[in-house]
Amino acid sequence: MAAKGAVFEKIYRDYLDQVAALDLSGKDEVLGIRRTTDGIWIPLFNRAFCITEGGILDPQGRQPVHAVCVALCRYLILCPETVPMNGTQWVSYRNFKDAAPFAGAFAKNAEAAIAKNFTGQTEMLESACGKLGGSRIEAGLSYDLTMRVYGLPRVPLFLLFNDGDEEFAAECSVLFERRAERFLDMECLAILGWLLSDYLAQAAGWDYETLM
Repeated sequence: MAAKGAVFEKIYRDYLDQVAALDLSGKDEVLGIRRTTDGIWIPLFNRAFCITEGGILDPQGRQPVHAVCVALCRYLILCPETVPMNGTQWVSYRNFKDAAPFAGAFAKNAEAAIAKNFTGQTEMLESACGKLGGSRIEAGLSYDLTMRVYGLPRVPLFLLFNDGDEEFAAECSVLFERRAERFLDMECLAILGWLLSDYLAQAAGWDYETLM
């Protein structure tokens, strides 16, 4: 465990160095971030995280789990020149190029986990999404619940949920905009899906530690 912690710390510090070397002038609107004298503020699932040269802090002033740190830094590092105007159609994670290595884990740890956790509790799922800043989307689809939740300012997630009954188990799909691949790599998009599952369980009031 000590060796793993040392590796994570090295990766963490390397990402902080890369972020410190970035020129983010004019990128506030592109990324939906806020830069102040205190650092770079990035909302992640409706929670404000701050990145400085010294480290990354969550709303409670603590260093987040490693996966969150990676996703926040990669979001800054991969910033496109402008906001892509096309590619706003919703697609499943597995339909992204290069998603294959993470597709199985995404289906299990994001979609299947949400379906299992919220079977018979559609209203609670909607409430939990709301606590993460989510809102209902009337997409004309035959689902019990359709919600949009912003993982990062330019990377919304579209949650489709059908509750179970005597014949069928509950089902959940988590979609992204096609242009999400312009803001994050496949590992980090998978991280957002897994975090969505964990944060929803926490927002529901359950004693649920993040798998990250």
